[in-house]
Amino acid sequence: MKNLIRVVFFAFLAISCKEKPKESALENGVSILSSSEINEQKAWTELSFDSWQAFKGGAVSKYWSEEDGAILFTPPTAEERKDKNGNRQSFNIVTKESYENFVLSLEWKISEAGNSGIMWGVSEDEKYVEPYQTGLEIQVLDNEKHPDGKNGTSHQAGALYDLVSPAKDATKNVGEWNVAVITINHNTNEGSSVLNGVEVATFPVEGDELIQLLKGSKFETWDGFGTYRKGKIALQDHGDAVAYRNIKIKEL
Repeated sequence: MKNLIRVVFFAFLAISCKEKPKESALENGVSILSSSEINEQKAWTELSFDSWQAFKGGAVSKYWSEEDGAILFTPPTAEERKDKNGNRQSFNIVTKESYENFVLSLEWKISEAGNSGIMWGVSEDEKYVEPYQTGLEIQVLDNEKHPDGKNGTSHQAGALYDLVSPAKDATKNVGEWNVAVITINHNTNEGSSVLNGVEVATFPVEGDELIQLLKGSKFETWDGFGTYRKGKIALQDHGDAVAYRNIKIKEL
């Protein structure tokens, strides 16, 4: 009987030790993080206002500004959009660095009836005049009042634009911040769009699976679209006011 009690006691002790949460070591009362904990904290890189440039280089235009830690786009007038030759200009911004496999986390707030987008795999080759010509896009939209919200669910917020519809409308009211997490992993050929804690879309990011997805879409015959594994991340000028904040990236 004593042996049985002893076995039960030590079994309970082993389980208790196993289930005890890991605590950081202490040195003179100060927590000492393990190397893995340090690496996890360092994994995220903030993409501050200084992390961005104009598409194809140069300073960010005056229509993008920083206010209370947020990056704001205030659209120019039709006249302000004209270049010296009278042609319409766009004022998209892209990261200074290029990325391939990553998790991008940010918050966005769209204006009433507004439209914008978050793109990746963007090439700045001279033959392209807009980021959307190469970069896949997660839609940023006022689903209720922008016409795109009624133009098929694959055009709604959180969608892989024109390709994969969101599983549900997870947006908050216009004027509120939405939390978006975009994961792109070429090693596993998996991409995902999470909006306000809801995984609204999953999709392939390269190869035959992506080619199949593009079939029948307007992008099917676009040279270079979705073909750059490594490229810039872009925030889109779609002509409407939009704000982004708490932008950070973790490379995989």
